[in-house]
Amino acid sequence: MTLDFTANGNDSSKKLRVEDRMESPPSRVLHIRKLPSEVSETEVIALGLPFGKVTNILMLKGKNQAFLELGTEEAAVTMVNYYTAVMPQVRNVPVFIQFSNHKELKTDSTLNQRAQAVLQAVSAVQDGGSPNSDNSTLDSVLAHAPSPVLRIIIDNMFYPVTLDVLQQIFSKFGTVMKIITFTKNNQFQALLQFSEPVNAQQARLSLDGQNIYNSCCTLRIDFSKLVNLNVKYNNDKSRDYTRPELPAGDGQPALDPAMAAAYNKDSSLLGAINPMSAAAAAAAAAGRMVLSGHSGCSGVLLVSNLNEEVRVYGDAQRVKILYNKKDSALIQMSDGNQAQLAMSHLNGQKMYGKIIRVTLSKHQAVQLPREGLDDQGLTKDFTNSPLHRFKKPGSKNFQNIFPPSATLHLSNVPEDVTEEDLRLLFSNAGGIVKAFKFFQGHKMALLQMSTVEEAIQALMDLHNYDMGSNHNLKVSFSKSTI
Repeated sequence: MTLDFTANGNDSSKKLRVEDRMESPPSRVLHIRKLPSEVSETEVIALGLPFGKVTNILMLKGKNQAFLELGTEEAAVTMVNYYTAVMPQVRNVPVFIQFSNHKELKTDSTLNQRAQAVLQAVSAVQDGGSPNSDNSTLDSVLAHAPSPVLRIIIDNMFYPVTLDVLQQIFSKFGTVMKIITFTKNNQFQALLQFSEPVNAQQARLSLDGQNIYNSCCTLRIDFSKLVNLNVKYNNDKSRDYTRPELPAGDGQPALDPAMAAAYNKDSSLLGAINPMSAAAAAAAAAGRMVLSGHSGCSGVLLVSNLNEEVRVYGDAQRVKILYNKKDSALIQMSDGNQAQLAMSHLNGQKMYGKIIRVTLSKHQAVQLPREGLDDQGLTKDFTNSPLHRFKKPGSKNFQNIFPPSATLHLSNVPEDVTEEDLRLLFSNAGGIVKAFKFFQGHKMALLQMSTVEEAIQALMDLHNYDMGSNHNLKVSFSKSTI
């Protein structure tokens, strides 16, 4: 069935009815109700972006409703499942999302021009391309870009935000040339320079007001009056990606006096939040963004398509293999933020030849079996496991969470262990070691496997491996390459 809203049609709004999610079969068209009256197209599109490509949108502002069409039915199912567990919000107002009875949206561009222009703009950003400059409505969306430099303030910074985190998020929208981070008025702030002003505008429209982590680390973004950043040092506070030869300048200020003076004159504070802000577009791209305002996340994940030999790693508190579906498990993380990160990093990854699926579960906790009840060992409690990496609040491990990659970071390496020893150990885990490098005086190393799948398997098999001499090997994914 096609939902047809064309110029020659009748008053199609009369055909609408409240559709019951449980009665409607899955469809790539979703019905969104109880939207705020002032909602923008971008804010509605943003609800679907983390789950896949959004292919069409129809706004019914008089009824506070919208229809959103995703690229695949699978993406729509994932979106509905997610918002079943976590109440979606737009401008802090709960909205309701359900499958539509219609299988396709067919809209007349003359009646839906602005929505289509915004969809085209967001799709161009999501695909890494450039918007079509022939579209006058689209030009108005991306028109005013006074500078390639953005001023970024992080509100409610519960977890650390590093320069690398910012680079990873913002590089989805264009080439990031330079970043300077600093603290002002007891707030973490940054200046970030793109290669082109239009990229800065796209990033601002998409990310302003979004959270880096669940319900915290909120991005407040505006243009700086500076048009070029002068970076003196490449270190953890500043970076010029066009000049890798710059010194580290340990202990030196990242912002030179001339820049500081110019910055202090930049009085363009946040002002009103741009009504176009909303795209959680970096959610899927950066692997770190999650939808804002969902503090009620239970921290329980549903993981499916597992090989039965897979063992748990990380701060999983409890694990329950499903009795009637042994390739699926409920995994309770320490909190909702860690569950969100695990979902964004691991969903769609390949383990033991299978693509695993990770979604948020409706369950608030994994229950242990009642005393005296034999559940065949399907439920395990890892609350006191020595393998937990994030026991200490503010641990530096929070700054080293990266998506799965072929390069692994090794630490706690004994002095008498050689490169050949480690190459042999990781080769025996199943895979080919392509490159290796010691650093930090032999205490740490980078090791590159031939594929991401091999690296995932090696991490699961060898993290906390007993190397002797009271040394247990620590293995994590690295953002670096060798």
